[in-house]
Amino acid sequence: MRRTASVLSLILLGSGVFALVFGQLLDRYVEPRVKRTPVDVVTDSVLTGTGSYFDAGALKTVQGKQITITRRIVGDVAAAERSGNAVWNVSTQIDTPATLPLRDPRRSLQWTTERWVTDRRTNLPVHCCGEQPSFRGDAYLKFPFDVRKRTYRWWDGVLGAAVPLKFSGTEKVLGHEGYRFTAAVPPRPTGVTREVPGALVGRPKQRQVTAEEWYADAGIELVVERRTGRIMNARIAPKITLRAPGARYDAVTLLASDGLAFTDATRRTQVAQTVRDSRRLELLGETVPGLATVTGGVLAAAGLALPARARRRQAAVAEGAQGTDGTHPGD
Repeated sequence: MRRTASVLSLILLGSGVFALVFGQLLDRYVEPRVKRTPVDVVTDSVLTGTGSYFDAGALKTVQGKQITITRRIVGDVAAAERSGNAVWNVSTQIDTPATLPLRDPRRSLQWTTERWVTDRRTNLPVHCCGEQPSFRGDAYLKFPFDVRKRTYRWWDGVLGAAVPLKFSGTEKVLGHEGYRFTAAVPPRPTGVTREVPGALVGRPKQRQVTAEEWYADAGIELVVERRTGRIMNARIAPKITLRAPGARYDAVTLLASDGLAFTDATRRTQVAQTVRDSRRLELLGETVPGLATVTGGVLAAAGLALPARARRRQAAVAEGAQGTDGTHPGD
């Protein structure tokens, strides 16, 4: 019996120590290594809404038309493996009802390509690997892991500068709660110039004018999942215009909308990916380490307590035996 209790005690104690160590390994080593920006990504996000844009064929701004923004992200796995960073090639096209069916970014209203390089753990920009353009801030295509209720510096590619995004409460997207961040961008020059006919910007006496591009956004709203930093929903209200050099007022509206937002399909995809990744992080970073710690503590305590209980039981048996034969300790 004593040998059986001793073996059982060792098994319980060993299992408890193993569970405690396993929980700490998950919490301190495994989960932080899982909490990395993915590199093998291929995702599309689409925003739609109504607005106005400049029709180059008609040489005028048309109103009340559907505008579609499609952003495609493709991870450069080879560059990521060489550098240890997340390297994403990003294609963004703006389409009108006339260009959308063509499915050719070269024939869209506007098409830009970028190459973003970020630290996989912090999400901060890394200036290497053919990065284009060089950007600043701590949030762009996603937020850092473990999002906090604070202001983040959101990189606005049209403006070419970081915009402060303030925490504005919580919001549910398809039943899943996220942190809501908002910002507004007052009219600012983007630094881009365009050669246009002078008459187009109120300078009819000048054949060609180097017009200045200006940009504003009346309302940026992003709903972000806390653990992963993924954007579950997005709304923007951009306005891009042209002004004559030194002018104080817009002359031509190139693009404007009171609200472009993720399509239903994009929201469903974003939420599905977010829920999958969030549950994985929760499992490895909270649930399993917590259960392992509690279970390990209970098993280790039981393993330590079992020998003491066995000794007390043996002492009680011995004392009972002595009482039966009429002898007492010290006789």
